[in-house]
Amino acid sequence: MHAAITIVRYKKRFIYFAVSAMGIHSLYLWFKKSVLFHKTLGCGKGGTFSKAPDWQQWGLLVVKEDLSRFVEKDINHLQLIKELYGSFIADWYRLFGCELWTVILEPIEGHGTWNGKKAFGNLPPKSSYEGPIAILTRASIRINKLHRFWAHVEGAAEEMTRADGFLFSQGIGEWLWVRQATLSFWQSKEQMKNFAYKMKNHKEIIQKTREEKWYSEDMFVRFKVLKTTGSIRGIEPVQLFQKTND
Repeated sequence: MHAAITIVRYKKRFIYFAVSAMGIHSLYLWFKKSVLFHKTLGCGKGGTFSKAPDWQQWGLLVVKEDLSRFVEKDINHLQLIKELYGSFIADWYRLFGCELWTVILEPIEGHGTWNGKKAFGNLPPKSSYEGPIAILTRASIRINKLHRFWAHVEGAAEEMTRADGFLFSQGIGEWLWVRQATLSFWQSKEQMKNFAYKMKNHKEIIQKTREEKWYSEDMFVRFKVLKTTGSIRGIEPVQLFQKTND
C-alpha cells in the first residue's frame, strides 16, 4: 500500500476554482475504484498548525494498493498526476496553471484512525527503518478543548522548524480550526524522535493531549519517502531525491 500527496498552489485570480475543487475532486475520486482512501485538504499559512487558511494552497491525498512503478520512472509531473488521480484532475490543474509538488510515500508504522478508518492499512507501531522519513499527525480536536490546543501549539511549531534534521512541514486539514494535520519531513527517524520526545514544548503537548483528552480522534503515521517531484513557490522543499522532468 502507498500514499500520494500533492500540494497545489493556485494563482490568486483562481481562488474560487480552488475552493470549488474541494468538493468536485472529492466526488470524482469517490467513484474511482483504485482509490482506497482519499481526502481533499486545505492548507494553513506558515507551514504548520494555523487558524489562518492559505486560500491559494491546497492538498490532495490518495491511498492506493501499489505506486512503486512510478518511483524510478522518469515521468512528466502532469502525467504522474493523471496516473495518480485521473485525467479530470490533471486537466483541471493544467487549465488553471497550478504549481504542483507531489510526494509518494510508503506507510511503515503508526496508529489511530481517520474518520473511523485505518486509512493506511494495518500498521505496526514500530519498524526497523531509520532513514529519511515523513510524518503525518492528524487529530479531530474536541470543541471544548480548542482554546487549550491553540494556546500550546505555536511554541511546539517554532521548535520544530529549528530542530536538527527538520526539512519541511505543511499544515493541512479538512477544517483547519478543528480537524488539523501536519505533514513533516525529516532527514532520519532518530532526529524526528529527538524533537518529538526531548524538546520541551512538544513533549509537554504530548503529555497534555493525553491527560486532558484534547482529541476525539487522532492518527499518527510514519512513511518512507519514495519520490518527490515539483515545487512550491518555486522551491523543491524536501530535495531528498532528484526531480523528474516537470
